[in-house]
Amino acid sequence: MRGPSTISQGESDDTSPRRVPRLSSSHSSSSYMLSSSPSSADIQAHLYSSFLERKTADVALRVRGTWEAVYKLHRVVLIQAGFFRSLFTGGFVESADRTSSSRRHPHLIEIVFDDTNITRAAFELCIARLYGGGPATHILPSTLPTSTQPLTSQFSMPALRDETPAGQQPVTPRFLLSLLATAIYLSIPSLASQALSSIVRSVGPYSVIPYLDFAIGKGIGPLREEDLEAAVGLEHVAEPIEPSVSHTGFHTPSPAGPSGSQAKDTSSLTQALESLSVSNDPAAERDRSPHDNDYFVVKKEDPAEISSSEDGCSSDHHHAPEMHFHYGAVSDKIGEVATCWLARWGIDMLAYEQVVAKGSKRPAESSAFAGHSHARRSTLPSSWDHAPIAALGPMPSVIPVIWRRGGLSAKWVRALMSSDSLFVRGERERYDMAKAIVELRRSEGVLEEEEIVWKTMFTEGIYYQNMTLEDLVYISQDISPTTGQLYTPLHVIQSAHWSYSLLQHQLTGRPSTTSPPSSPSTKDKELGLAVSSAELSNLISSPSGESEKSKPYWPVPSDSSSRIGDSTGIEGASMDELFELPSAIGSKRAMRTSHSEETFFGLKTDRRLASACAASDAATKTRWLPHPPFRFAVEFWDVEALREKSRLHSHTIWYAGSLFNVYVQLVRKKGIQLGVYLHRQSSIDPIPPPSMPFMYRADRMEKEREEARHARSPSSPSSARPSSSPSNQYSSSGLPIVQRSTTPTSSHSVGHSPSQGQTLPATGTPIMPAQPYRDPRPAVSAYFTISCASATGNSLTKFTSAPDVFSVSQSWGWKSSSLRTEEYLEVGGKDGLPVSPIPAEKEVSLRVTVVLGLI
Repeated sequence: MRGPSTISQGESDDTSPRRVPRLSSSHSSSSYMLSSSPSSADIQAHLYSSFLERKTADVALRVRGTWEAVYKLHRVVLIQAGFFRSLFTGGFVESADRTSSSRRHPHLIEIVFDDTNITRAAFELCIARLYGGGPATHILPSTLPTSTQPLTSQFSMPALRDETPAGQQPVTPRFLLSLLATAIYLSIPSLASQALSSIVRSVGPYSVIPYLDFAIGKGIGPLREEDLEAAVGLEHVAEPIEPSVSHTGFHTPSPAGPSGSQAKDTSSLTQALESLSVSNDPAAERDRSPHDNDYFVVKKEDPAEISSSEDGCSSDHHHAPEMHFHYGAVSDKIGEVATCWLARWGIDMLAYEQVVAKGSKRPAESSAFAGHSHARRSTLPSSWDHAPIAALGPMPSVIPVIWRRGGLSAKWVRALMSSDSLFVRGERERYDMAKAIVELRRSEGVLEEEEIVWKTMFTEGIYYQNMTLEDLVYISQDISPTTGQLYTPLHVIQSAHWSYSLLQHQLTGRPSTTSPPSSPSTKDKELGLAVSSAELSNLISSPSGESEKSKPYWPVPSDSSSRIGDSTGIEGASMDELFELPSAIGSKRAMRTSHSEETFFGLKTDRRLASACAASDAATKTRWLPHPPFRFAVEFWDVEALREKSRLHSHTIWYAGSLFNVYVQLVRKKGIQLGVYLHRQSSIDPIPPPSMPFMYRADRMEKEREEARHARSPSSPSSARPSSSPSNQYSSSGLPIVQRSTTPTSSHSVGHSPSQGQTLPATGTPIMPAQPYRDPRPAVSAYFTISCASATGNSLTKFTSAPDVFSVSQSWGWKSSSLRTEEYLEVGGKDGLPVSPIPAEKEVSLRVTVVLGLI
C-alpha cells in the first residue's frame, strides 16, 4: 500500500512545473547548457560529498563479514561495479522499483561476505573509488624491490625508516590481497588490475609467503584487529552494528551455487549472482524499521558448510580456517610470482634463517648501523656449516620465516628443492641445501608427516646420477645427527652409480668414427638412449615389463619459450582479460602462459614413471630418456659494463665427457639486446675466466668514500684495489671468490689480468673441472633449457631447445628479442644505453639456471 508523500532530507517540496528561461536568438541551446550546467568535476564532488555525509541514499547495505556495518549508498553509483549492476538490473528482487519506499528510508539489503579475505578498509576503498574519491594509497618505498635493491631496502638496509604520509591509506601485502579479493568479488576491474599489479611488483622477503599462501587458497590468514578498522578518511561512512550471534535463517542454501573454492570468473558473473540466495531475514526483522518491507539478504556460500549441516547455517563466518578461496587465473598469477621469487632467492634466505636458528645473530649493528656498512654481501656457500657470519653483511632486524616451520609447507619445500628452476650451483649443492633445510626444521621437532616428504625429496628430487663418485661415497656415509639415519637410502645411491657407469660405457665404449668433424652422422651424434612412448607402452605391456613401470624417465623437449610470472596486460585489464585462459590469448601474446598449483605454478619437474609416460602421450610422439638431465646454475655481475659483442663467461662444468659453460653478450643494435648462450668448451683451449662480483674490503671502501667526500672531484670506484685475501668469501652460487684483477684480453672475451687495478665486469681465475672421462665424438646432440630470472626475481623467462648439434666450441642460445633487457640490466643512460658502470651490490646480478641432456 502506498503511503502519504513525505519529504526526505535534501528533497524539495515544490512539485510544480518549473519555468525554463527562454533563450534569446543570439544564444544557442548548446551554449546555454555549457555555461549553466555543472561540470563533471562538480557532479563527482557532489556525489562523493553525499557518500561521506550519508545523504539522499536510495539503498542501504548491511554488510556482514569480518565486520558488520550499514552503508547508505546510491544505486546509480554502485552499478558501476559488475556485482551491483547484476544485482540491481539483472531481474533479481532487488531490482524492483523502490522509488516510493526510498522516500521514507533507503531500501535495506544485507550482503554476507563469507570470503574472509574481504576486510572493512578494502571494501570501503572500493566503494569510495566508485564515487571517484577515497584516500590515496601509499606503499612504503622500502618494501618495493628495485633493480639496485632487489631484496628491498627494508631488508638490505634495516636502519632506513619511512612512514605513510598523513591522510593516505597505508598499503601492506595483506591489504593488497584483501583489496584484490574485494575488487574481484564486486567486479571492479580497474581496482583488481591495480591491486594485482602492485602485488606483482612488491613481492619480497617479507611478502612472498603471504602471497603464496593466498595463491593456494589459504587467504590472508586469521582475523586481525586492523581488519576491523575503517579506511583512512572514511571513518564515518559506516554505521557500525553489533555482530550477530547466529546466521541461522539468513539464507536458503543453493547446492548449485558457486563455492568459495572455485574461481570467481566474471565471464560467468550472472550465473554466480543467480546462485546467490535471496531471502527474508527473520533476525533482521528485529533490527529494521517497522515501516520497511524491503529487506533482503545476499550471500555467497561454501558448499562444504551446507554438507556439514542440515540447515547450512551452523558455521559462523568469523571462524573459517578450513575455507578455501581461489580466484582462478588471478590466484595462479600471484602463485607464479611467488614461486619465481623463491626459486631465485631461496638459497640466500636459507643462510639468514640458519643464523637465526643457531642464535648467532649479531647485535645493534644490524639495526643502527646496517646502512653504513659498505662490504659487499656474500650469500650462501655450498657448505652451510662453514659459512662465515660476516659474509652475510648487515642483518635485517627481522628475518622472514621461509624455510623454517611456519613458512613453506613440507610439500612446497620438496617442490622447490626438486625444481629445475631453483638457483643452486649443482646437484651436490642441491643435496647440501636440502639437508640444511631438513635439519633446520628437525631442530624444532621431528614430525612423521614431514619425514615422509623428506624421504621422497631425497629419493626423487636430487639427480645423484650426475654426481661424482666422491660425492656418492660421501652421501652414502652422511648420517643425520637428529635421526641417526642416512638422508638418502643406500639403494638409491647404488642405482645412481650404476646409471652413471652405463652412460660412461655408452660414451667411451663406442667405436671411433671415421666421419669428418664437419659432418658427423646422425648415428654418431646420438647415443640411441631415447625411446618413444609407443616403445615404452610395448615394454611395460610385455610379460617382463612389470618392473619397468616404476622406472623414471625424462622427456626430450621441443622448441618452446615461456614466461612465468609475466605481468604483461595486467594494467587496465577487464575482468574477462584478468581471467583469460591461455588458449584464448592471441598469437602476439603466445609467451604468456598460466600455471596452477597442481604444477606448483610452473616449478614441477618433468620426471615421470614409465607407466605415466605411456599413458599421458596419446600421440606417441614424445621421446623419453632413462637418464636425468644435468642441472646447474650460473651468475653474472655488472653485465651492463660489457663492451659490444664481448663475452662474459660463467664457470665451466663437466657433463658426460664434455665441457660446457654459459656466456652473455650485449648487442647495441636498436637499443640493447642481451644474449645468453650455452657453449661446448674445447678441452684443449684455455678455460675462460668466470664472472665474479667486484669485491672491496669494507675498511678500504669506507676510506675511499671518506676521501671522496673531501676531494675536489670524486674518485672512480673502478680504481680501488681488490681485497688481498678474500679466500674466506663466497659467491651466492657457492663458488669461492678469489683475488682478481681484470682487463679485456680481446674484443670477444673478458679476460683475467694480474694487474692491481680492476675493470668491470670483474672475472675470477679460470678453473678446469675434473674430467673423469672424455666423449671422443666431435659433435654431440643435446637439448637444453635456459631460464633467466628477472633482477627482482618476480618472473622467469624459459627458453627450451629441441636437440641441437653441439660441435666443439659451438654455442646455441637466444638474444633479447625474448629477453627484456631492462629487467636484467640497469638501463637508463642516453638513448636507452646502460648508465656509467659502477660496481653493483652483490645481489644485483643475472642468475641463470640450465638444464642440459644428451640423447
